[in-house]
Amino acid sequence: MKKYNKNNIPLAKQLRKEQTKWENDLWYKFLRSYPLRFQRQKAIGDYIVDFYCAKAKLVIELDGYYHTTVSQFNEDKERSEFLTKMELKVIRFKNEEIEHDFKRVCNQIDHIVKNNI
Repeated sequence: MKKYNKNNIPLAKQLRKEQTKWENDLWYKFLRSYPLRFQRQKAIGDYIVDFYCAKAKLVIELDGYYHTTVSQFNEDKERSEFLTKMELKVIRFKNEEIEHDFKRVCNQIDHIVKNNI
């Protein structure tokens, strides 16, 4: 089990209730019924990741338009580096990919999971 900041648990619960349209789509149309268990809005370290599969050591992050700013890009890079040091694989998808190329996104996740277990 990965260590986490207990102070993030209430925020993670709130984020689960307030998922974006794209997070909802990926969760309810694919990850929720995936053969391996995924968790949504999972606290890891000082971060809350969008989706996490412990068995595959995989973090999935969905990026909205605000991830295109320089400051957010730098925060995302720092976050990914931290998670990678915890021996997790981090993959990122833009919301537009979920909306316009959902099948490819699901196939890519499935491929990565199968190669990580």
